[in-house]
Amino acid sequence: MDSQQTPHSEDPRFHTELDGTRITVLGTAHVSQVSADTVSELLRSGDYDAVAVELCPSRHNAIVRPDDLSRMNLFQVLRQGKVPMVTASLALGAYQQRLAEQFGIEPGAEMRAAINEARDAHLPVLLIDREVGTTLKRCYRNVPWWRRMNLFGGLMASVMSREQVTEAEIERLKSGDMLESTFTQFAEESRALYEPLIQERDHYMAARLRQEAANKDYRHILAVVGAGHLAGIREALKEQGGEPPAQVVERLDQEPPPARWPKLIPWLIVALILTGFAIGFSRNPDLGWQLVTDWVLINGGLAGLGAIIASAHPVTVVTAALAAPLTSLNPTIGVGFVAAAMETWLRKPTVGDFSRLRRDTARLRGWWQNRVSRVLLVFILTTLGSAIGTYAAGFRIAERLLGS
Repeated sequence: MDSQQTPHSEDPRFHTELDGTRITVLGTAHVSQVSADTVSELLRSGDYDAVAVELCPSRHNAIVRPDDLSRMNLFQVLRQGKVPMVTASLALGAYQQRLAEQFGIEPGAEMRAAINEARDAHLPVLLIDREVGTTLKRCYRNVPWWRRMNLFGGLMASVMSREQVTEAEIERLKSGDMLESTFTQFAEESRALYEPLIQERDHYMAARLRQEAANKDYRHILAVVGAGHLAGIREALKEQGGEPPAQVVERLDQEPPPARWPKLIPWLIVALILTGFAIGFSRNPDLGWQLVTDWVLINGGLAGLGAIIASAHPVTVVTAALAAPLTSLNPTIGVGFVAAAMETWLRKPTVGDFSRLRRDTARLRGWWQNRVSRVLLVFILTTLGSAIGTYAAGFRIAERLLGS
């Protein structure tokens, strides 16, 4: 494998040869028109017969079929537990839209240029990045369970962030990674998050390039990646050595199996709460009913408050308040699903809501104005309210029992 670094700072690149296929890996800035122009110029030269891009199928689809969100089945999203992933996708789109509006920059323009030039020249587009959902799930699984609320907080901070993007964030994007910049709370949290978010993707993209080279279908591939991945991919190509690329891809595509014991925690909490009720009633029926009242008011009240913050329909607020004390004692169903389903039934999103979803969620107030995104907020905020209420009510019950 030969390698040569090009000194030009605007478009750093290196060349390598794998299995007889020459590969030029071009590092680009995600917010630079110069990078987009460089990609177009290289592909128009006729030197390449394929282009590889730092995109996964989902992100590629968002570029070539931006209206797919308008065909989203909201009930299916709720039922399959995909609310966090849809919210993450909208957060990424919102961040990109704010960049475009504030600085007149289209983030990922170099990827669009690569796709468009390849289409015009009838060249294949090779998607070499790992699926974004897998990456975020590996981030989630890579941290201890008690710190996962930080991930949720980081995601919500990205969703609810200020509408102005700072110059520092622009500079990070010039040399960094779109996902890292969007979910900056994730990347800065710890090495455990940086590894699946950045380092693993370096190895994944290196392995995908080796796969395409091994097929011997192409003479010269142009790989367009963010400048922040350039050094990592170069090192990964050296480190992977004799490990089959398909094996690397398969390993990095796997979701780490979740530990079994954290799944027992909700059931343990239920057992403790019910035991508390039983002890209370055995001591004094009045005490028992006081414990039940505390549970209903605290758990239901905080879930209802979450619905209020999400500007849910009054009936949805009442539904959340009534359902939370019951769903918290049945971990197989969450109050978020119940409340979001009720909100969807009461305020059915229109075709216009779906078509405006990406545009509306680029603004903070738009999350409450669009009926689709408001349903997502109802799900998230009622779930969070009930979770806090479960622990707060549990401590209150313990306090009454120990003090009685």
